[in-house]
Amino acid sequence: MKGIFISVEGPDGAGKTSVVNELYPRLQFATKNEIVKTREPGGGKIAEKIRDLLLDPDHEEMDERTEALLYAASRRQHLVDVILPALNEGKVVLCDRFVDSSVAYQGAGRRIGVAEVATLNQFATQGLNPDFTLYLDVDSDTGLTRIRHSRGYKIDRLELEGLEFHQRVRHAYLKIAEQHPARIYKIDARMDLQEVVDQSFTAIRKAFPDYFKEMV
Repeated sequence: MKGIFISVEGPDGAGKTSVVNELYPRLQFATKNEIVKTREPGGGKIAEKIRDLLLDPDHEEMDERTEALLYAASRRQHLVDVILPALNEGKVVLCDRFVDSSVAYQGAGRRIGVAEVATLNQFATQGLNPDFTLYLDVDSDTGLTRIRHSRGYKIDRLELEGLEFHQRVRHAYLKIAEQHPARIYKIDARMDLQEVVDQSFTAIRKAFPDYFKEMV
């Protein structure tokens, strides 16, 4: 049985990381294949070093195109080091963010061009897309309020951006979801975390029934 690639996307404050962390053990227990949990930017030794550069709040002077190029570089190395080997071994990859994030954040949020950023990442990934994407949707006000309450002083460089930036990001995500209904499953992330996790698990099970063990 071949591997499958699942990404989890959403604006800041949507709860992606919490959902991934909750989904991981449930999928490990319920599926026939080994689960690999990873994240972007990062996921490997080199990619994690690029992550540190990208998210450091002290790097305020970073140019928007430099940012987009670094995300693409991190993604390429992550793909080579982690994602492709896992897929080739028939594993299920559960990834916190992938190309959709760059299109939304750099393409729309930074206003450097959705098409341009998509093309850059097409080169970096050689056209690889997730088999399935969970999009956790939350309005920008709610998302930013969650971040301030949950992380306080640990806010990263992109999370420090203003409300209009995050609104552009969310609108871009919504457009991407509309354009790819077969791949992207939208969930209202304003709900309680457990409800979001339950809906996410059910959506994955429905999309890939052959990968799940028989229920007893």
